[in-house]
Amino acid sequence: MKKAIIVASVAMLATGAAQAASQEPYVGYLFSYFTGNHIDEEAICFATSPDGYNFKALNGGKPVLDSKQISSTGGMRDPHILRAEQDSVFYMVATDMVSDNGWDSNRAMVLMRSDNLVDWTSAVVNMQKKYKGQEKLKRVWAPQTIFDPEAQKYMIYWSMQYADGPDIIYYAYANPGFTDIEGEPKPLFLPQDGKSCIDGDIVYRDGTYYMFYKTEGHGNGIRVAKTHSLTSGQWEENPEYKQQTAEAVEGAGTFKLIGQDKYILMYDVYMKGGYEFTETTDFENFSVVNDAISMDFHPRHGTVIPVTQSELDRLNARFGK
Repeated sequence: MKKAIIVASVAMLATGAAQAASQEPYVGYLFSYFTGNHIDEEAICFATSPDGYNFKALNGGKPVLDSKQISSTGGMRDPHILRAEQDSVFYMVATDMVSDNGWDSNRAMVLMRSDNLVDWTSAVVNMQKKYKGQEKLKRVWAPQTIFDPEAQKYMIYWSMQYADGPDIIYYAYANPGFTDIEGEPKPLFLPQDGKSCIDGDIVYRDGTYYMFYKTEGHGNGIRVAKTHSLTSGQWEENPEYKQQTAEAVEGAGTFKLIGQDKYILMYDVYMKGGYEFTETTDFENFSVVNDAISMDFHPRHGTVIPVTQSELDRLNARFGK
């Protein structure tokens, strides 16, 4: 019991550590995304917002990083940025992939690190080259990062598929420099029905980790499972789909509105070239807020983090408002 209490306390402290360290309030949001299924569109773009509803693209809507210089395939998709527990350190991960090469063509992901959100160092982790016995590996998709207070390390989690098996969400811990992963990947989550799931997006709230994920190749949409310990293997699944549309969706991205007990769950309506935003306070009920959303760009599978005024100023100075 004492261990559980300590772990929960550490987790709650960890989620606010970066903000407490900065002593500078969050005043806006940074949206990282890519724009399409062609090598010129498979690159990381940034947009900012003052309120989490109205977003403007930076850099004239053009990529802020050169995928051809960073990735092994020439393309990057599905970017996710995490603010580290140490203030002013950011970790970004992305799928190393060009979809024109086929949906089963990629074997790697890209790890990036920054102290200011504008200058990034990078490294490629190719699963097939790094580990033995990976001949049947077909794809490595949609990595994300979260701090695991039990391990006191940064966990990277992503989905992989081998041969004709299901897509499984795996995890491994990043090395201290965020240039590689340590040990061998282990399964993090697979639904009880044993079928495929991709695009995991984990949110910590009130002592519980919630994972939003897409059922891949069966059903149609985004479900959520929850746990009190990331690596316990004990996930409680909610059988209901959480998207508020009958269209096919993927790429869930969840973020908390600044100063509110309200969260945005957004997702890629990929067959229609659109995006849907929903609000929730309980992770059970979601209401569509598309009418309140404005974007001067068309994102694909992106994620949002809160930022300070100093960080916004740096982004605007480098990439233009």
